[in-house]
Parts: sequence; C-alpha cells; structure tokens
Amino acid sequence: MRYKLSNFNFELPKNRIAQFPSEQRELSKLMVVHRDTGKIEHKVFKDILEYFDSGDVMIMNDTRVFPARLYGKKEKTGAMIEVFLLRELNKEMKLWDVLVDPARKIRVGNKLYFNDAKGNEVLVAEVVDNTTSRGRTIRFFFDGTTDDFMGILDQLGNTPLPKYITRTADENDKDRYQTVYAKSTGAVAAPTAGLHFSKELLKRFEIKGINFAELTLHIGLGTFRSIDVEDLSKHKMEAEYFRITDETAQIVNKAKLSHNKICAVGTTSMRSIESAVSAEGMLKAAEGWTNKFIFPPYPFNVANCMLTNFHLPKSSLVIMVSAFGGHDLIMEAYQEAIKKEYNFYSYGDAMLII
Repeated sequence: MRYKLSNFNFELPKNRIAQFPSEQRELSKLMVVHRDTGKIEHKVFKDILEYFDSGDVMIMNDTRVFPARLYGKKEKTGAMIEVFLLRELNKEMKLWDVLVDPARKIRVGNKLYFNDAKGNEVLVAEVVDNTTSRGRTIRFFFDGTTDDFMGILDQLGNTPLPKYITRTADENDKDRYQTVYAKSTGAVAAPTAGLHFSKELLKRFEIKGINFAELTLHIGLGTFRSIDVEDLSKHKMEAEYFRITDETAQIVNKAKLSHNKICAVGTTSMRSIESAVSAEGMLKAAEGWTNKFIFPPYPFNVANCMLTNFHLPKSSLVIMVSAFGGHDLIMEAYQEAIKKEYNFYSYGDAMLII
C-alpha cells in the first residue's frame, strides 16, 4: 500500500504535549508494542530492562545540544531580536546559518549586539546574507579564539526548547533537555528518546551485559519541519551531519550475526544506521550528511527493535515509527496513548517497539 500524509493524521489534545519533563528521567511512562502479536503493554520506563538480555545492543545518539537561542539588540533602534543558530558554516570566519525573529527588521549590513547578565557587550554579529524569508548568514565578532565561541554561547545562549513548549527555558532545562550520555556538541534539538535514561539505569544495563553502540547525528530544525505534500515520495528532508565509527559498526554487526536484539534509541539513530548499510545489509562506518526520509513501506536493515517518544500528527517522525511498527498497529497504539493520557513529544513518554 502507498501511504499518504493524511494517513498519519489524528486528533491530539493540546494538553497532551508535555511542557515539563517527568520528575525523574526513568519514571516516565513506557508503552511496549509487540509487532508480532499486536499486544500493547503499559509500563514505567525503568521496566525497559526486562525486555533485553546479555549480548543485546542499544544504539544511542551521543549528540549534545548547544544553547542555540540568543537574544540581541539591533544597532541604533535597540530592538530585541531572537537569533537561532542552525549550523556553523565557516569556523575561522565565524560564519553561521541562523534564523532571525522578527525577520522583517533584519537586513544585510545590520549589526546585532549581545550582552551578558551584567550588561557587558560580549558578542557582535553582522548580517552578511539573506538565505530564506527568516534565514540569514551572520558573522560573529568577539575577543578570543574560534574555540572560545561555545564557551561564549554557554554564557549568553538559551536552551533551544521547541516552539510547542510554550514556556521560557529555565535552569532545569540545561540538564533535562540533554541526554546523560551527550558528548558531541552540535545539535539544536535533543535526541528525545534518550532523555529517559538515567546514569543508574545505564549502569543496570551494563551489569546485565547489554552493549551500547554510540553514533552521532546533529539534529537540526528540519526535525520539526512540517510536511506539505500528500505524496510522501515528494517530501525532502533537510540534511544533517552524522558519524558512525568502526567500533560501533563492529558492535552492531556482531549482535546481528548472533541474532540478538538491536534497539535503535530514537528516530535519529534509526536514520543514521539506515544511511550506512552495506550491500550485504550490515552496518558500516560512515561520516557525512544524510537527508534520508523513511516512510512505509520500508525494509529496515539493521535494528529489530526501536525506542521512541510519541510524536505529532503528520510529522516525519510518526511516519518513520509507523514504517517500523506497522501503520495500523502504531495508529492503534497512539489512540491508546491518548486515552491513557500519555504525554507527547520532547518531554513526553516513551514507546518501545519490539
């Protein structure tokens, strides 16, 4: 069957979109969906350990979110402008691809000034190009080396919570909108399936003999971009940088040859491994950019298990999950989630598909 965008629409009450994280990472709800029987179980996330044994593998995205949302003042007028950093274009020249809001006030040649909490000017930016209606290329100026920039961002920037979280980011978000295993800085959104793991739970996985295979995919705002075409084959994803090491490929391929469970933790992990499959269907080391869009029907090559959050209607994420779990079963599970008051999206609850 060829699915269309409208096949992935459902009514989601606004109060089901989580505005805050659960009190403790591993105490969020966990829905377990069995592909072979259609059985749906309701658990607490820490119960996930019951479904894995020694030799199984969890593939995890170790990307680290940086404080990508800045607020600066426009020269002369002093108007407050939001600058959302998307990606670095040239480290030496300090060029960045950004979104600005309100965009109508920002033109090529304008300068923006960013002050610290004491009112000291720390950073200056000049707009050097228009890219889209809201997109700009800007060049930063600051005292110090190019390697100092992330430190300046830690001082000035805000946690880039998605717009559907309608509150202002607070101190708690600096920790909770980040996985406990994050280390490769470069994402503007968190790999949210991993937010449920605590350090204690990871240790229990390790003690049980379950292996971790880390990869990196730096998530961009394309994750949240709406799909505007009914024919899914016409949709184009924005490219995101990813990296899979030889070590990760070896861990995963060993588990595959041994017929162990291989669980992709999150849609970003799934996209990454499906972007690096050999002709024999094995995972290979790779580094580059992927714009892979997975929609049903799709023959998954590596993972036989998937952990994910609950996603918004007609999003590329719910479409990928449906490709893995089966359209009808996932749509049934989502109705069950709404009925049982599961929380959706970044700070929401989790689904394990086996």
